[in-house]
Amino acid sequence: MAKLNGLARKLKLYDFHRDRKPQYGILAEALLGMLIAASVPTGFLCAHARAQQANPPAPVVVQPGAPGQPTRTLPSTTTGAPPRWSKADVEFMQGMIMHHEQAVVMTALIPTHTENKDMRLLGSRMSSTQSDEIKMMRRWLTVRGEPDSMSMPGMPDMDMSGHPMPLMPGMLTPKQMEALRNAKGAEFDRLFLTGMIQHHNGALVMVKDLFDTAGAGQDADIFNFATDVDNSQRAEIKIMQSMLDRNSTKEKQ
Repeated sequence: MAKLNGLARKLKLYDFHRDRKPQYGILAEALLGMLIAASVPTGFLCAHARAQQANPPAPVVVQPGAPGQPTRTLPSTTTGAPPRWSKADVEFMQGMIMHHEQAVVMTALIPTHTENKDMRLLGSRMSSTQSDEIKMMRRWLTVRGEPDSMSMPGMPDMDMSGHPMPLMPGMLTPKQMEALRNAKGAEFDRLFLTGMIQHHNGALVMVKDLFDTAGAGQDADIFNFATDVDNSQRAEIKIMQSMLDRNSTKEKQ
């Protein structure tokens, strides 16, 4: 402390000459500030820091305004709530379960109706993927207390559980399914590929309809699943179209 007092006296001498040498005064003020800060007890600073940690300032929640509108400051207790699923979300999942179930029925015919290795590989992959997705969709509906199927009596076909199955976009008609069951070899391959391309295009329509519906597709699980369906089925359509073109070329030769 004695050293600090001695420095302070020297600084006053510098300050005395401020009129003739302004830089001395400026230097004096700066050094005085440093001395004052150095003389504050360390314990006081630590206690102040601990008090700030124990009682942090309330967070500021700002809600962006619409285009051309100002932002709003909301209460610090404001919390975000995940968007609730909509009726369109439920209907999308129910409809997609039926859609996938028909695809699984179609792929189940492959081992007994064709020897084409590419077809068998394609069918195995589709069956596995869509069976897993059916389980996921059933869980999603069950967790939310929703039925896993649409009740529409009087429809011409039945799903794997024996429920009436409406024809969702792209699904094969009973007549198309019967023709597929009766075909063998190259004819089966052609009917399967054209039918599944039709089927996949229908799924893309269902995804588009979901996202075109106001308030639908906001649930994270729904959004991720629908986006994945769109991407994967577009890719498979390209693969099946290529296989169809290749088979058609072989038949002409």
